[in-house]
Amino acid sequence: MTDETVTTDESVSTESEITPEIDPDPASASDLESDQPSAATTSTDRNGTTESAGFNTTESSVGEAIIEARDINVWYDDVQALTDITMDIPEQGVTAMIGPSGCGKSTFLRCINRMNDLIDAARVDGDLSLAGKNVYDSDVDPVALRRRVGMVFQKPNPFPKSIYDNVAYGLKIQDVDGDHDEIVENALRKAALWDEVSGRLDESGLELSGGQQQRLCIARAIAPDPEVLLMDEPASALDPVATSQIEDLIDSLAEEYTVVIVTHNMQQAARISDKTAVFLTGGELVEFDDTQKIFENPDNQRVEDYITGKFG
Repeated sequence: MTDETVTTDESVSTESEITPEIDPDPASASDLESDQPSAATTSTDRNGTTESAGFNTTESSVGEAIIEARDINVWYDDVQALTDITMDIPEQGVTAMIGPSGCGKSTFLRCINRMNDLIDAARVDGDLSLAGKNVYDSDVDPVALRRRVGMVFQKPNPFPKSIYDNVAYGLKIQDVDGDHDEIVENALRKAALWDEVSGRLDESGLELSGGQQQRLCIARAIAPDPEVLLMDEPASALDPVATSQIEDLIDSLAEEYTVVIVTHNMQQAARISDKTAVFLTGGELVEFDDTQKIFENPDNQRVEDYITGKFG
């Protein structure tokens, strides 16, 4: 699979994008990042949403669970990467997954659209349902699943095609009915890119800036109208301005899609998510709750120690 957004029959990720996430040194705390949320006073964010201590305090509008994981275990050969993961991810909201490197965040993300199937050494046990159907049932086509679950990777990866053809690619090979011109325009508008590229749709997507390329990849992912959008550190390679644009976009997309994002940036998780899952060393989901509670009053001492920077 090329490392493009996963929405098409021919979508296959490169080995670099699906490298197993295994912590080589469970005792190591050297990968701690200086991204702990600050104790900011109450303020109003760029969208006019009231924030306290850096957290979005708008009443959550997320719906019922669309993704249900029960006792998910993942091994790469004999090394266990995830241990008994059980969680319900609500629809039409943003769920963030945080934790130190090698704790299994991306591995779990790839369970949702069965990207781990592409790794020969990977083995997945347990149940993971999308809208009530176990995605690991024998009658589930992984390609069809990935049409319902789009994915955006850490590094922008537009095709060497025009901006228009990048967005329309999945529509064409999936034989999606409808006015493709209208669908492409709507996807670019939802990705907050239309105003910047409407007069240059025939130009190569590779000519766009890094932030624009990532928004192009998001437009490509949502053009076939998936139910879920997975985002694996989508802003980690971008500058602060582009990162802010992506965060605003995620907030907007959550009104229509279920967004699940992996991030190493805890401040980012606090800003944009409704729910936060904390994975720690050993592939364990230690706590999953409303984002504000996770960051201000977690139940688990290990989570509090991680949030406050006592270990990484």
